[in-house]
Amino acid sequence: MHTPDGPKQVVRVTIFNQSYSVSTSGDPVDTEKLAQEVDDLMSSIARRAGNLDSTRTAVLACLHLADRLRATEQAMNELRQSIDRKTRSFMLLLDQAFEDQQPR
Repeated sequence: MHTPDGPKQVVRVTIFNQSYSVSTSGDPVDTEKLAQEVDDLMSSIARRAGNLDSTRTAVLACLHLADRLRATEQAMNELRQSIDRKTRSFMLLLDQAFEDQQPR
């Protein structure tokens, strides 16, 4: 949604029956897709939770998205740790292979 140096464009989106003008330097289609995902999430929350006002629905949507972000960050950290462990193992194997190739 955001590329810092690109030219900015204004995109009109509708989220939970409210229209917004969003300034983006990225692809406007990406912004529209993100807005649609947020709208779908808020609509889903409103259907399940019953009679909630838009502010409470938005807060619950934010909590849901924050939880997804945290889970993704944790998964990325675990992946980085796994890559670091494997990199160290490969380096040790390469060191051993080179040592075995050295004439004595």
